[in-house]
Amino acid sequence: MNEKLYKLGIDIGSTTVKIAILDEQDNLIFSDYERHFANIQETLSNLLHKAFDSTGEIMVSPMITGSGGLTLAKHLGIDFVQEVIAVSTALTHYAPQTDVAIELGGEDAKIIYFENGNVEQRMNGICAGGTGSFIDQMASLIQTDASGLNEYAKNYKAIYPIAARCGVFAKTDIQPLINEGATKEDLSASIFQAVVNQTISGLACGKPIRGHVAFLGGPLHFLDQLKMTFIRTLNLDDEHAITPENSHLFAAIGSALNYKEEKQFAITDIMAKLSSNIHMEFEVARMEPLFASEEEYDAFIKRHGNNHVRTADLASYHGNCYLGIDAGSTTTKIALVDEDGSLLYSFYSNNNGSPLATAIGAIKDIYSKLPEDAHIVHSCSTGYGEALLKSALMLDEGEVETVAHYYAAAFFNPEVDCILDIGGQDMKCIKIKNQTVDSVQLNEACSSGCGSFIETFAKSLNFTVADFAKEALFAKNPIDLGTRCTVFMNSKVKQAQKEGATVADISAGLAYSVIKNALFKVIKLSDPKELGEHVVVQGGTFYNDAVLRSFERISGCQAVRPDIAGIMGAFGCALIARERHEEDYQTTMLTIDQINELTYTTKLARCQGCTNHCLLTINRFSGNRSYITGNRCEKGLGKEKNKENIPNLFEYKNKRIFDYEPLPREEAKRGTVGLPRVLNMYENYPFWATFFKKLGFSVVLSPSSSRKIYEMGIESIPSESECYPAKLAHGHIQWLIDEGNVDFIFYPALFYERNEFPDAGNHYNCPIVTSYSENIKNNVDEITSGKVRFINPFMSFGSEEKASLTLVKCFKEEFDIPESEVREAVTDAWKEQEVTRLEMMKKGEEVLKYMKETGRRGIVLAGRPYHVDPEINHGIPELINSYGICVLTEDSVSHLGNLERPILVMDQWMYHSRLYSAANFVKTRDDLDMIQLNSFGCGVDAVTTDMVSDILTGSGKIYTCLKIDEVNNLGAARIRIRSLLSAIRVREKKAEKREIKPANFDPDKTYPGILTIHGGPRATFGPTFFHESEVFANAGYFVFFTNPLGSDGRGNEFADITGKHGGIDFECCMAVTDEVLKRYPQVDEKHLGVMGGSYGGFMTNWVIGNTTRFAAACSQRSISNWVSKCMTTDIGYYFNMDQIKADPWNSPEKMWQHSPLKYVNMAKTPTLFIQSDEDYRCWMGDAIQMFSALKYFGVEARMCLFHGENHELSRSGKPKHRIRRMTEMMEWFEKYLK
Repeated sequence: MNEKLYKLGIDIGSTTVKIAILDEQDNLIFSDYERHFANIQETLSNLLHKAFDSTGEIMVSPMITGSGGLTLAKHLGIDFVQEVIAVSTALTHYAPQTDVAIELGGEDAKIIYFENGNVEQRMNGICAGGTGSFIDQMASLIQTDASGLNEYAKNYKAIYPIAARCGVFAKTDIQPLINEGATKEDLSASIFQAVVNQTISGLACGKPIRGHVAFLGGPLHFLDQLKMTFIRTLNLDDEHAITPENSHLFAAIGSALNYKEEKQFAITDIMAKLSSNIHMEFEVARMEPLFASEEEYDAFIKRHGNNHVRTADLASYHGNCYLGIDAGSTTTKIALVDEDGSLLYSFYSNNNGSPLATAIGAIKDIYSKLPEDAHIVHSCSTGYGEALLKSALMLDEGEVETVAHYYAAAFFNPEVDCILDIGGQDMKCIKIKNQTVDSVQLNEACSSGCGSFIETFAKSLNFTVADFAKEALFAKNPIDLGTRCTVFMNSKVKQAQKEGATVADISAGLAYSVIKNALFKVIKLSDPKELGEHVVVQGGTFYNDAVLRSFERISGCQAVRPDIAGIMGAFGCALIARERHEEDYQTTMLTIDQINELTYTTKLARCQGCTNHCLLTINRFSGNRSYITGNRCEKGLGKEKNKENIPNLFEYKNKRIFDYEPLPREEAKRGTVGLPRVLNMYENYPFWATFFKKLGFSVVLSPSSSRKIYEMGIESIPSESECYPAKLAHGHIQWLIDEGNVDFIFYPALFYERNEFPDAGNHYNCPIVTSYSENIKNNVDEITSGKVRFINPFMSFGSEEKASLTLVKCFKEEFDIPESEVREAVTDAWKEQEVTRLEMMKKGEEVLKYMKETGRRGIVLAGRPYHVDPEINHGIPELINSYGICVLTEDSVSHLGNLERPILVMDQWMYHSRLYSAANFVKTRDDLDMIQLNSFGCGVDAVTTDMVSDILTGSGKIYTCLKIDEVNNLGAARIRIRSLLSAIRVREKKAEKREIKPANFDPDKTYPGILTIHGGPRATFGPTFFHESEVFANAGYFVFFTNPLGSDGRGNEFADITGKHGGIDFECCMAVTDEVLKRYPQVDEKHLGVMGGSYGGFMTNWVIGNTTRFAAACSQRSISNWVSKCMTTDIGYYFNMDQIKADPWNSPEKMWQHSPLKYVNMAKTPTLFIQSDEDYRCWMGDAIQMFSALKYFGVEARMCLFHGENHELSRSGKPKHRIRRMTEMMEWFEKYLK
């Protein structure tokens, strides 16, 4: 045996095991690595055998490092060294000049900073996007491996933005590019760029990567193009880019260098320990089996065996056929149905990069089987490629996929109220209300919960998906994978394998996990019962019985799974084609001969119409036809943008806010100031532009946001979790530093915004807006080092005086400007800010008027002021415009909202208060809807989205929220918007009535109610504004009213209650009260009020003497005694005789019988009387009699007599009297009903 002492370093990573053996002079004499596939023990044993074969028996001083090494080190009795220490040691030894090390592994990524002897490590947390596993996933998507990706990237020409934060979700960015013809070379380079961006922004978190940078780890060692992308992005030259030899083994080499001489082993001793059975503790929890027995499974199969689609034989069919095509992002589905909706033909296949070619192949197959007297008379497409196929094949219809899915689901269960669709990489939850799509939820930022992970894992274990699913059914101990990132789930599965979990346990655990992720992470259910009572599940993932069973176990509901779950979109399209076909209609679809002759080409080009430079996909078809996608507006199609001039207040506001001519530099006596076009500058720039110009500064405003601007500042972003608008601030500041040529940068920290809503709890700016200038000050190198002058006073915009105080102090200290001059500038600036707000309000009202005149609909695209930035909203306003709809901003209508406060959340953020108020206005309009923009990563919007949703849905409106971030993919937005428009059309067709509820309405509380009875009696309540009802509703009362027998509007027979007053009309009012209490459990039956005037006053008097169910009453200008009224009023002498069919001389008993005064001895209800002393229609004597009688019988009563007023007090009385009247009524009901 060799007597020398060798150093053995073992690095057990998340996916591989590496070993390195060094001699006494630290020369590397052996090294190797292997993927461990969760079998670490065996893999390490194999590597040590290889080492033994190379070196023979040697004495080693071993050291273990790596994320998976601690447990094994303990069992082998070998010392463990932290990975960062191991890497630091190796770098100090082999590359001592290193300032920063970037290390990428299989599932982890690290950046290590070396500063003045200190070591700081930053590592990925809950997301494994941008690691080696991510690269492997992306490579498989373009049908290659990581090394193939590397080869392709050498010849790239263009780079596309791709989200690297989620390994599965990045497919959503890549798949459209594949479908649109992007080259593998460009895609490969784009994937590497995404990894670089994720590493720099997600891990460096604002700490600059400067000096000598070492690249370590397998991906950076084997993929030289990935390393080159880092070097290019970080602007490193050859001297500062360090690529050590064996960089993939650095942790193993470093652990060897940390050896302890006193701990020595023969290499064969370690191998012997590894061959023995090492017991590992269980770390992964277990769950209940999916099925307790085979009998339970048989019952499950029997129940789901009933959901079969009717089928018919295509070869023997005669008549009309209807074609549906669902061109998805990765698969194409086709269905052909007959007149009865029976399925004649179905098709499901991967796109193989071309949904059009795939669809054409299937259509040719249909025609080859289609009998001569069977004809495709109507066609419809949906899905990602809907418009492309509609254009290429000239199909008759195109429909948004949510509607297509609803048609299919309703075919199986007409009462469906929820559709859960889980595909390979996307997931939709479609809520149905009144046979209409009510809301749509899509996975927008994370694809955990989709089916592709099961498929990937089945393949890795050499199972087909079907066999893997069968394994799960009778698993005894399914592993609990929780709700995790699918890349990290790999590790947990591997851990469970080490603990003896079977394939069955893993498969069942994955099935549970898919559903848990879908329900709790993506749909974010607090209670699975919120899904609904009639749930239809679909999508290829639900073919897996284990996934369906998991859904039923976790949700507690029995779902309907159609036997065609995978082609429901296509089936729905075929049903739509059947429904919309009319007898004499001639299909526009190409004939089979035309399809056979169809040729087409696809190419990519950049639109030069504006600075967006949209990436266009140009599809050209034979017959001189073309179809262009990728355009945000009509310019990309060669048309004039928004030719019809449909209002777009996003465009208007963006111009209005920043359209200020700065003072020329040569006239700027005090120099130039740089202002970043970010965050609250989209609100306050009119103030600052005016302020600085007045003081003699020339303002340099950073340019409109762009991807390039974002990338300029990526290095100083301190947190990956920040919203995109905040991240953009770094680029704008960097532009001002690099290209602005300014004397100083001014970016104030505004903690209070102007107080637009005095009754709100407060008027803060959100924490990001408030403090972001501090973030900039502490993370941008040029500012922290003092090279660039940066002024960011903390200040309040709560009032002009508060703003003045701060600015006077700041500009005295910084520039020695006199107080009077600063105050004068503030006054001018404050006025300009006010004018800007008023102009936005006026513009909103102009658009509402335009909508009324033209009959167009409008959408309030609501968010924060900075959402008008086209780089942030990604052209969504233009997309809405393209559907012929006006686009308004939240601040153009928020002044019209009259929000009922206090609301259910803390109403303390000014931008939020605008959202709530705008939503409150939208709920009152049938021609207006709202879509909320929500920046991914916005913490405080967790509150606003729920509150805005409550305000809108509480009044029967549809709530739509679009999550937006740095990725410009409008696919999900387009689905949401089209689903909303489709639902609106259906509602309009059905003429559905909505109930408008106050914003602060809580369905779990009870509220007092007020029955309002109209005058007349031959009058009617109609759909007009009635201020009294609105005031009481706003104050928290349910106000209900009816047109009882005796009212107009339903013919003379209904209106004629001659001689029956206080009888059937009273019964009607009580029946309505009973119905209201039945329909609305929120109405507190113990706190009911009643009120009315004239005839309504008579009925109020009658009600309190004939029932005690009302806790308070308000009788106005009323009748209480038909006898006295007869000869004391202007109409009594004929009206009484006509209505009662009685007079004081011949039938006084009948008159008394119908007089409320007769029953006052039974009254218990506290009553307020409102009366005018010049009311000759209902003389005050009747009110005084009723008031006095109540007092006589000990019932609480109050008389309010208005001097100089008549019967029209409530409508045309003196304003002060009308206000007093409402105050009296409100205080009376508040006293007795609350």
